[in-house]
Amino acid sequence: MSSLRRSEPDVPIVLIVDDDADARRMYADYLRVKGWVAFTALDGRAGLDKAAGLTPSAIVLDLAMPRVDGWTVLNRLRDSSWTARIPVVVVSAVPDVRDEAFRAGCDAYLMKPCPPDVLWHQLRALLRLEAFASHQHV
Repeated sequence: MSSLRRSEPDVPIVLIVDDDADARRMYADYLRVKGWVAFTALDGRAGLDKAAGLTPSAIVLDLAMPRVDGWTVLNRLRDSSWTARIPVVVVSAVPDVRDEAFRAGCDAYLMKPCPPDVLWHQLRALLRLEAFASHQHV
């Protein structure tokens, strides 16, 4: 799958990790309508596996999930040289943890319910910043 990213560099690949099937479907469908490639994972374990295999342009991450929660996923993503630089947008209904999520390494934090267009705009902004930084070698 990483060859998809190399062959179409202008098409963002987003991994959505959320145990809520409706949220996964809503965000993935919206991003696909916008011409992006979206993959989904139903829990943190699957999310970590897919993140390593896909090396997506960005990851959308819920915090409260079974098996492996979003906090663990975020820590492992940041600890791995393969995934440390992938922008992560936390989209969560967990109240009062925004600052903690930023300290743990997320790049943006959105509260659920979050309309898909808000998520898309946030992802676009992060990917523009990433592109600018890579050209500046920051």
